[in-house]
Amino acid sequence: MKPIKVAVNGYGVIGKRVADAVAAQPDMKLVGVADVAADWRTRMPALKGFALFAADPARAAAMQAAGLDLAGGLDDLLADADIVIDCTPKKIAAGNVETYRKTGIRFIVHGGENHAVTGHSFVAEANYATALGRDSTRVVSCNTTSIVRTLSALKRVGLMGSARGTLLRRATDPWESHLGGIMNTLVPEPEIPSHQGPDAQSVDPDLDVITMAVKVPQTLAHLHYWAVRMPRKASKDEVLDAFRASSRIALIRMADGLDAINAVKEMMADLGRPNDSLYEVALWEDMLKVEGDELFYAYMVDNQAIVIPETIDAIRALTEAEHDGAASIVLTDAALGVGALRAT
Repeated sequence: MKPIKVAVNGYGVIGKRVADAVAAQPDMKLVGVADVAADWRTRMPALKGFALFAADPARAAAMQAAGLDLAGGLDDLLADADIVIDCTPKKIAAGNVETYRKTGIRFIVHGGENHAVTGHSFVAEANYATALGRDSTRVVSCNTTSIVRTLSALKRVGLMGSARGTLLRRATDPWESHLGGIMNTLVPEPEIPSHQGPDAQSVDPDLDVITMAVKVPQTLAHLHYWAVRMPRKASKDEVLDAFRASSRIALIRMADGLDAINAVKEMMADLGRPNDSLYEVALWEDMLKVEGDELFYAYMVDNQAIVIPETIDAIRALTEAEHDGAASIVLTDAALGVGALRAT
């Protein structure tokens, strides 16, 4: 079988991780990446053997003047691909969709765009089958991905009633800390529910979920606290078994010294994960509490990494390279080393 030919438009914090993940898949070929920057970031593809294209013709001269070797423009990249993953900054992808539709190429956008851009929102364990053969989908945001993964794990075993979550959101990406972010304050989202709850319902309309969120002055990861009312009483072991059934939820323990998000990130570095990436939801099993039909737990979300395996699975779903969602997840997890955290 011929490999799926994948293009990546946008080589930022998500794009570079998507490109690496595509290159690691046994059934995919990265045909190139496109961007507009003319600095150190776009020097990286050449070091990895990735072809670089100018996403905007108006930027090509500046990129070449900076010493970048361009393989062509975005049209050239799309012409050689079966599917394009748009990893451009928030709201820019929506403007690229017209180009993709005119070209006739399948495309994936990410959670910064509205559900209406594609009419379909994706989390592999929840709705892989509904993406099969579509021309496009939207891989939801990092926080929404974690919400759907964890609540779906409970739903599959009949333990999901209603869920109420509080999200402590990192202020900005680490490499942009000098450009933005917040200092010496907390910034609550102005509305309840915050946007993540309704976004999770764009994947699974049956989820009874309400979220509240606040930005905090750190850049490592997000932290979630959840209270779930279950349809019946359950034991802690039953709940933990439900979470263990998902390969993309990793149970961690404070008793092992993983008592803060920086400790978990350091562990990812020691495991040799590219960019210290935590692809899983890291959920503290020794903090989890069950009181009758009430469940309380907390977990960590790596906003730069959690959507990467979902994006890979979405590629297979749209191109119908694999009709079985579970089989795609196994392939993706093996290529990215998902599961290594469980073995520690």
